[in-house]
Order: sequence, then structure tokens, then C-alpha cells
Amino acid sequence: MSDQTASTPDLNLRVRTYLLSLQQRIVKALSELDGGTFTVDAWHKAPHEALQGDGVTQILEGGSIFERAGCGFSHVRGPSLPPSATHNRPELSGASFEAMGVSLVFHPLNPYVPIVHMNVRMLWATPTGEGHASVGWFGGGMDLTPCYGFKEDAVAFHTSCRDALAPFGAELYPRFKKWCDEYFFLKHRGEARGVGGIFFDDFCELGLERSFEMLKSVGDSFLPAYLPIVHKRHATPYTQRERAHQLYRRGRYVEFNLVWDRGTHFGLQSGGRTESILLSMPPLVSWSYQQQNPVGSPEEALLTDFLPRRDWI
Repeated sequence: MSDQTASTPDLNLRVRTYLLSLQQRIVKALSELDGGTFTVDAWHKAPHEALQGDGVTQILEGGSIFERAGCGFSHVRGPSLPPSATHNRPELSGASFEAMGVSLVFHPLNPYVPIVHMNVRMLWATPTGEGHASVGWFGGGMDLTPCYGFKEDAVAFHTSCRDALAPFGAELYPRFKKWCDEYFFLKHRGEARGVGGIFFDDFCELGLERSFEMLKSVGDSFLPAYLPIVHKRHATPYTQRERAHQLYRRGRYVEFNLVWDRGTHFGLQSGGRTESILLSMPPLVSWSYQQQNPVGSPEEALLTDFLPRRDWI
């Protein structure tokens, strides 16, 4: 990683403008597809709070296609990076910070439509003491979590991820794909969350401007990567059996987000807005004790053929 230390108001404004535009494009596309309306919740942190900033949480609930779809923008500043942000960067412990990003999680109604997550963000940290320059980086990615696996969906999604990164170096996709596989893994279960995608953090090795261009390419590729899968699967007939399996698999999603996800931990540890941080939670979820899937069933195939790490393209 090669940190950059030339943060400027112009860059911050351009990143913020892009992120707000990305959020609006995604929400508009989802509204047109689902037919439902997103609730728009603009918020500001109170002046007396340690964490300052603003954001816009947009969420659709009870839609015809999406049972819950949340897409949030936030731009916050704080006096000290939380432990989740300095775990791999101990030299930044105690640094003040500025962070902005767009994060989304969509929970479809139909069990054959996969859950999806996407996040793109920028963070600046200013260490304490004289002579310490600010350091900045980008992070994010997207990943797919099916309840019922389809090889063609996984291949198409990963192809979109690869193509978004290709202009910035052929080595980035396999590197970020591996990072995603390792990150979105439930260590307490010994099980992947889904079929992966790409994930990166602490990234600025292309320089500020080129790294920002890469971030935009990832963000812009989300809708073309995901919407064709939704169009293909959302009208698939299903029964209570598939619905029960979907709610059970959502339990794994909740476990990861609350136990392992650094983004969730960052938001809660830094004093962020809880309702917005937890927009990734599904509206309905279930757990059952030592559930066993029938041999040869599509539920078993998810565990044997899709969740184990593999190269999809």
C-alpha cells in the first residue's frame, strides 16, 4: 500500500458528489424494478456529539421484489479512529478521521434471488502530534449471497467484478477476489457467507486520482452485475420449503454482520447512527438447531458446490 497525503477539499467534494450520485442511481433503478418507494431519511449528528457529520439513509421495505433494500450514504468526522479501523494500522491509533461512503444490502423476497452487498468508501486519518501528515485510502467491493446456487449467476457476477477492475491492472481481480473469500467467512462456522465477489481496503497504491477512478468503476459496475440476476430469478415459483431455507440462511448473514464485519463495528464503535448502521439486517430471519439438509437436495448443494472457495471464471 502507498498512502497518499494530499487530501484536498476539491477531492473530498468530488468523492462526496460521486457517492451521492451513485446512491441516487441505485435507488432509482431499484424503485423502477420493484415498484415500491424508498423512505428517504436525511440525518445530521447533533452538535454536542463527538462524531460529526451527515448522511442519507434510503430504505425500501415490503416491496414486490425486495423484502428489505437499504442503501445509505454517510460522511462523518471523529476525534479518534475506533479499534476496528486500527486493527491492521496500529500506528494510527488515536488519529482523528474523516470517512464517507455508500453501503447497501438488498434482501429479496424470492428465495431464488440472491442477497447482495456493495460498499465504496474513502477514509482520511490524521495522527496526533506535530509533523504527522494525514493518510488516506479507499475501500469497498461487492459480494453475492445466494440461498440457492446457480453457477451462471456466480460466473456473471464475478465477470462483472473482473471487468470493473481490468483497466487498473489484471492482478487486481484475483487479489481482491481472494481478499473477499477470506473476509466474508464465518470463522465460528467454518463457512463462507456466499459465493464472494471482490473486497479491498487500505487501498491507494495507484495514487489518489487513479484509485478514485478504480473506486468509481467498482461502484458503477454494481447495477449491471446484479440487476440481470434479479430479472432472471424474481418470478421463479417457490414454496414454504424454500422460504424456510431462505430465512435460515439469512441467519448466517446476520451472524457475520454482527460478529465479524468491520464496517458494522466501525459504525457502532465510532458512535455512528445505529438505525443506519443496521440497515443490512433482514426483516425476518430464523435459526434452527443442527439443521440437516436432505442428501442430494439443492439446499445441500449450496453447502457442497457453492460456498466452498473456488474460481468462478
